[in-house]
Amino acid sequence: MSSKILSRRDLDFLLYEWLDVEALTARERFAEHSRETFDAFLDVSAQIAERDFAPHNRQSDLEEPTFDGVRVTVIPEVAAALKVFNETGLLSATMDDAVGGLQLPHVVARACFAWFQAANIATSSYSLLTAGNANLLLTHGTAAQIDRFVRPMLEGRFTGTMCLSEPQAGSALSDVLTRATPAGDGTYRVNGSKMWISGGDHELSETIVHLVLARAAGAPAGVKGLSLFIVPKHHVEDDGTVGERNGVSLAGLNHKMGYRGTTNAVLSFDDATGYLVGEEGKGLAYMFQMMNEARIGVGAGAVALGYTGYLHALDYARERTQGRPVADKDPLAPAVPIVRHPDVRRMLLASKSYVEGGLALILYAAKLLDEPSEDNDLLLDVLTPIVKAWPSQWCRLANDHAIQVHGGYGYTREYPVEQFYRDNRLNSIHEGTDGIQGLDLLGRKVIMRGGAGLQLLIGRIVTTAVAAPPELGQPVVALCDRLAATTRKLWANGDPTAALANSTAYLEATGHLVIAWLWLSQLAATEGKEGAFYDGKRLAARYFLTHELPRIAPLLDLLDSGDTLLADLDDAVLG
Repeated sequence: MSSKILSRRDLDFLLYEWLDVEALTARERFAEHSRETFDAFLDVSAQIAERDFAPHNRQSDLEEPTFDGVRVTVIPEVAAALKVFNETGLLSATMDDAVGGLQLPHVVARACFAWFQAANIATSSYSLLTAGNANLLLTHGTAAQIDRFVRPMLEGRFTGTMCLSEPQAGSALSDVLTRATPAGDGTYRVNGSKMWISGGDHELSETIVHLVLARAAGAPAGVKGLSLFIVPKHHVEDDGTVGERNGVSLAGLNHKMGYRGTTNAVLSFDDATGYLVGEEGKGLAYMFQMMNEARIGVGAGAVALGYTGYLHALDYARERTQGRPVADKDPLAPAVPIVRHPDVRRMLLASKSYVEGGLALILYAAKLLDEPSEDNDLLLDVLTPIVKAWPSQWCRLANDHAIQVHGGYGYTREYPVEQFYRDNRLNSIHEGTDGIQGLDLLGRKVIMRGGAGLQLLIGRIVTTAVAAPPELGQPVVALCDRLAATTRKLWANGDPTAALANSTAYLEATGHLVIAWLWLSQLAATEGKEGAFYDGKRLAARYFLTHELPRIAPLLDLLDSGDTLLADLDDAVLG
């Protein structure tokens, strides 16, 4: 029986028939790997996701973490699952052999981790954050910091977080107030409060390594005055031995609509010992490495949740009988499976196009990391806000459709699709809201280096589109031309207020164009291949290109109009 967590068949198609990841083994970094090792990691990921992560997904939602004023209690199944995950080596899968990593391609590791995100997004989040924390320190930390903090994380002894937001600042990091004062011994004393810290407190590991943005004494206002500090929950000796509690305390837990199994903390830092990462004043630049990695992880989680929701809806629609075809007037005729009804098929096919298109986006972006070049690095910069935001909106719609396909049952806790929706709703918020991603895309990414990134993206889209069947490819080429012209028009006067007034519409239009491109590319990979799987790919591609692609033109019309209603309105009129 096929899994309702993810489709291994789709993963195999995307990895081997579309992206040809086996060719990566010709690169020196991946020379020890093969199709067999890739498959082995995918197999073990699916097995552990089914056996150790999925069974407690509902339980951790219903029995969310509690704080008694002394310690946080998390259901024991979470620690057990993380222990099994850590034993696979997947936490350090993409890291260098020198630190115990497997040097697995990012694209394969991302496909493996999607199993855990789909099976249990809350439990998998602890590992996602820890890996991002470790990657940042491997890049910017000292050898001593790596030995003291990173190696224990990779051994599964420590977990990691990122501490950016504050109660008064939210996403406005220029308003961070947390302070760090030199202690005279090479360390700093950190004081302040951090909010919305996922994985911020628990008893799942020996200690927690917090990466904290703070303003060093005498630093200027704004983001240029921010530095990055390692502030562990407990003091850690040079050899990794955990000592007494550091000046980090839990002020309380936030109780969320979804992701309930992941602790979300308000932390207080009171003369906590901190260790400077890199140089003072470069904290935000360093943190962007983890932020961008987390943004891709958020997009991947949104895809995974949308995908499992779609598979649950498809299974339900094939089993649930209700109603009769509209042409059948006999009230005594047997009811048919609801998958036979056109509107149910509409929701299922739309969902298929979103989740399979989203998974292609995530894996394509991951493969850019495995083939570093000036062009690929630039393209990933442009794609990152789309990778984060597009799945958060459209794969969540697949979860919405899954509830609708289930009907009244979908709105009850007896079926898991309502939880998938609640969990996925967070992905449009954390690691930079969709609105922030729109500002990033239009305000920075498509105009940096004279628009070179946008030109590169459009060039790749057009190359794929002109090779496609004209009835599918030509509309994509025309929209590429329009997007380029719209972008120039928006910035013609150099006025950021006017240019960015409708940046969310720009993000949505560009995201849909990117997914259309990836569907054209997948369509090409099915050429000459027969069977229900390939027919499904071709159908989903045609659906997206004929039903979804037309959404772009009205968005570009709005952008071309120069409308600044949202920038100009007086909020008093809102009531």
